[in-house]
Amino acid sequence: MFATSSTVAAIRRPGVHHPRLLVTACCLSVFVTGISNTTLNVALPTIRASLHASVSGLQWAVDSYTLVIACLLLLSGSLADRFGRRRIFLTGLALFTAASVGCALAPSLGWLIALRVVQAIGGSMLNPVALSIITNAVTDRAERARAMGTWGSVFGLSVGLGPVIGGGLVSAFGWRSVFWINLPLGLIAIALTLRYVGESRASRARPLDPLGQALFMIALATLTYAMIEGAGRFGSPLILGAFAVCALAVALFIVVELRSAQPLVDVRFFRSPPLTGASLIAVLAFGALAGFTFLSSLYLQQARGMSPAVAGLTFLPMAGLMAVLGTVSGRMVARRGATIPLVVAGLATAVGCALLLGLARDTSLVYLLIAYGVVGVGLGMVNPPISTIAVSSLPADQSGVAASIASTSRQIGSALGVAVVGLFVGRSTPAHFAHDSHGGWLVLTFSGLAVAAIGLASTGARARASRPAAS
Repeated sequence: MFATSSTVAAIRRPGVHHPRLLVTACCLSVFVTGISNTTLNVALPTIRASLHASVSGLQWAVDSYTLVIACLLLLSGSLADRFGRRRIFLTGLALFTAASVGCALAPSLGWLIALRVVQAIGGSMLNPVALSIITNAVTDRAERARAMGTWGSVFGLSVGLGPVIGGGLVSAFGWRSVFWINLPLGLIAIALTLRYVGESRASRARPLDPLGQALFMIALATLTYAMIEGAGRFGSPLILGAFAVCALAVALFIVVELRSAQPLVDVRFFRSPPLTGASLIAVLAFGALAGFTFLSSLYLQQARGMSPAVAGLTFLPMAGLMAVLGTVSGRMVARRGATIPLVVAGLATAVGCALLLGLARDTSLVYLLIAYGVVGVGLGMVNPPISTIAVSSLPADQSGVAASIASTSRQIGSALGVAVVGLFVGRSTPAHFAHDSHGGWLVLTFSGLAVAAIGLASTGARARASRPAAS
């Protein structure tokens, strides 16, 4: 993935096509956005004590980021196709890095949540645009699949190592350090992009769709609000009203997009089984990942009394397996297709979460490490096939939209995963946390099984036969 010094010296100006350096720049953005959430998860108990936050407040600290990213990814993909992928990518890096500094200086939970929103606006311009840059620069199908495997491996590394890095940082320097680390990484990514990533854009980009964008944001925001704030009071008028507004916004979004000559996303694309399958798998798999990390971070530190550093190290088997298997999965997709990686991913995730259904406060640490490792197998295998299927399911000229759909689905899953598992532990005490978490582990187990089933159904010969024409 990294170039030799002689190769670096041969590059004299921006835009020179060099796949390895281009992929390096894109993967660094994946790494910095990946660790942003996973390092924060380990810091949550410390933030709770420092800023006097409730569990729902911690959920908002996580979901304010994923929610805004999910709402803006489709818009960012369209902006990148229209105004230039490199330009939007650099804007996102600069905004993300500056907002990370703001988060590190936040004086209260309210300020932290607000600055996480700003951070997410920048983050929305990174991963889908990075995928689009790779897709357009690396044209050979097998080489592209390998590049996406590298992308998935780096993402897996960031997600897996995030708790380890975060635990060490929090123990040594406090919770604010999990945001300060984004500053040097962001500056390096900006420098690499300025030198090695050339500009590209769609030959016929779609116009903006403000009404569709607004309806999409309303639908996702009200759903997340109802899930986080609805613990113990789902029958209240406010929560029922939020669900009703969400349902209405979804219905109106579909109507508006079907009638629009140039929609934010053409919902007819979802007639393609591979695209629909990849989107559902992304929601389920990343919901499982976010829910797993949220529950485990609180369990290890609050129920078991581990320090942030020790809790972070507990994630290490998961981290290593996710990093290694992201590359393995990408190669399997290039050689044999996405079916086997997706089925293995779903079953491993289900088995790993099922091992935690009987979690107790004194569960053996060895048992925990085994369960976390099995989950790491599943989550490490799942990302490259999602990306490959989504991008190959739409016309090449709409790669920005395709990448944004996949990334949006990931973020929707992350937001909902934290919101759903939080329903089971929102009022838990340390003594009862392990028992109260059992419902969350059951939900995550079924999510893994659904990934395997949908992966099998959406990647067969009949499903692959459908590919929308350019519109």
